[in-house]
Amino acid sequence: MSLFVPKFEDTVLVRDAEAEVIGGAPVRVKLLADSSASGGALSTVRVTLTEGADGARPHLHRNSAEMFYLLDGEAEVLSGDDVVTARSGDLVVVPPDRPHAFAAAPGSPADILIVITPGVERFEYFRHLQRIRLGEATPESLLEVQELYDNHFLRSESWDGRHH
Repeated sequence: MSLFVPKFEDTVLVRDAEAEVIGGAPVRVKLLADSSASGGALSTVRVTLTEGADGARPHLHRNSAEMFYLLDGEAEVLSGDDVVTARSGDLVVVPPDRPHAFAAAPGSPADILIVITPGVERFEYFRHLQRIRLGEATPESLLEVQELYDNHFLRSESWDGRHH
């Protein structure tokens, strides 16, 4: 494995009031820093979910790890075949090529800082998801951009069966 050294010169500072927000209840995504802002080092968003809301269905990233830090509440996180409940202050890091998903735990909201490293340009992915929510694009259109966003969807019996 080679060491990736990002190339950027200026400090990345994103003011809370200036960050773009997509959606609202049940899923609110605050776009914090895209890969291009950090020389490819990372992409980061803050996802706020209402009680029991789904954050992302099962998928994997071939070229990046994904970190979930629970700022508040509880979330269920799929990693491989395991579903863990993360609580406020907990950190979950999913390696590349491992299926994962996340949702607010039943009866709890979740506020999650998510970092993908090395970064992938992801802001447009979240805008695409919003267009699907608004009926401006079809769910199937995500399949056309899986490679672009390194976001590959799959089935997970562990995830589908977690509340039975």
